[in-house]
Amino acid sequence: MIFDVHGYLEEFHSIASDSGFLREEMASVGGYQIPAYSRKIESGVCVYISSGCHGDEPAGPRALLELMHEGFFLEGINWLVCPLLNPTGMTVGARENMQGLDLNRDYLQRVSVEVRGHVSWLDSQPVPDVFLSLHEDWESTGFYLYEIQKDICQSVADKVLTEVESVIPREPCDTIDGHQVRQPGWIFHSPEPDSPGQWPEAIFMAERGTPVSYTLETPSSLELGCRVRCHKLAVQCAVRELLLTCGGGDGSNPPS
Repeated sequence: MIFDVHGYLEEFHSIASDSGFLREEMASVGGYQIPAYSRKIESGVCVYISSGCHGDEPAGPRALLELMHEGFFLEGINWLVCPLLNPTGMTVGARENMQGLDLNRDYLQRVSVEVRGHVSWLDSQPVPDVFLSLHEDWESTGFYLYEIQKDICQSVADKVLTEVESVIPREPCDTIDGHQVRQPGWIFHSPEPDSPGQWPEAIFMAERGTPVSYTLETPSSLELGCRVRCHKLAVQCAVRELLLTCGGGDGSNPPS
């Protein structure tokens, strides 16, 4: 399925603008401007969501577009949203960008134009309380997530996994991508990179001070609409539960 990047970016901008979001250009590459969106208030929890880092993972960007259309981005929250980080890869359905670089391993070296622009924009923003990263996996058969937790609030991983089971069951393997699971579908990851020189975005955000992040992974082998629905449910549940535990609680509960 061909992903119309220009059409997607135009549609996302139209609805985001109508919803009160500010658009900023982070970088320009291959004829595409890579946008970031923010909607801020004076105080409140800051939630940052990104997708489209890998060009062969279209479900995340489509889920964010549908959530924007559906009015998910509620008032009373500081929102940061990067809907499509790798437009040149998405155009051709390739994991890497047009230079053959995996953007989600470039957040330390910052070789790519995309990541340099992204980091520069992130550095100009408040440090988020919550980071959600939408991805897909060509090797998995079920949904799973990575959690990075810096002892701020109670984990919501099990709630998210339970929420999406009606759409996509949990990944059943005991080891996922070389990581032993804590429970089926749940990788509890330290805020350290697997390879010292290859930082994914989640590690960069942890280093920057974000206390909790969830990287959400749907299996690429399933039908696209199913994956989109799963991402939407996961994002909705994660934000709702994290606001209760981190935003509304006292922050004293360790990960369960």
